[in-house]
Amino acid sequence: MTNLIFIDAQLMTEQKPAKERQFKGVSLSERKAIRLEKLIAAGIQVYGTRGFFAATVKDICLEAKLTERYFYESFKKSEQLFQTIFLKLVEELRQNVLEATEQNAENPKKMIEAGLMALLNTLHENPKMARIIYIDGLLVQELNNQATLQETLARFDRMIHHILMIAKPNNHRTEYEISLVASGLNGYVTQIAIRWVMNNFQQSKEDVLSACYWPFLALFNQDPDEA
Repeated sequence: MTNLIFIDAQLMTEQKPAKERQFKGVSLSERKAIRLEKLIAAGIQVYGTRGFFAATVKDICLEAKLTERYFYESFKKSEQLFQTIFLKLVEELRQNVLEATEQNAENPKKMIEAGLMALLNTLHENPKMARIIYIDGLLVQELNNQATLQETLARFDRMIHHILMIAKPNNHRTEYEISLVASGLNGYVTQIAIRWVMNNFQQSKEDVLSACYWPFLALFNQDPDEA
C-alpha cells in the first residue's frame, strides 16, 4: 500500500506543468512578449520614417536595442514584421473611424462627416502610420499577400456598407448593389488619402474632407432611378 501511495504521488508530481524559469522576476514568455512589442515599436519608427524598402532587419534591431537573434525569434523575415504592423495600424485606424461614426449615429450626415474627419485626423496626427498604410503598405501587401490586402479592404467595405444602411434605411437597392457602392466609396476615399499622404499633407484637412464627403453627400440627394 505504501508503494502504491508513493507511485500515485510521483505521477501527480510528473503531471504538473513545468514552471517557467524566471529572470529578475520575469518569465520567458513575458520576456518574449516584451521583445515583440519592442520590435513592433521599432518597426513603426523605422518603416514609418524610411519606408519598408529602405529598411533592413539590422535597422529594426538597432532601433529596438535587440540583437538580430531576437528578431528571428518572432519573425522569419522583415515582411512578416511589416505585415503585423500593417494589420495593427489598419485596425487602429478602423476603430477610430468606427467610434466616431457610432457617436453620431443619430444623424446620418454628421455620422459620415465624423467618420471621414476621424480618418483624416488619425492620419495627420500619425504620419508614420499614414506612410505605412498608404504608401508602402498597399504595395507590400500586394506583392507578398494578396489575401491580406483584400481582407483589409473588405473590412472598410463592410464598415461603409453598414453606414450606408443606417444613412438610407428605406432605400430599394439590393444588398449586392449597396456592397458595390461601399467598395467604390472605399476606393475613392483611399485614393484621396494616398494622394494627401504622398503630398505630405499639404492640402488642408477641410479641403480633403470636402472632397471625400462629396459622393457621400450625393447619396442624400435624389436617387438616379427616381430622377
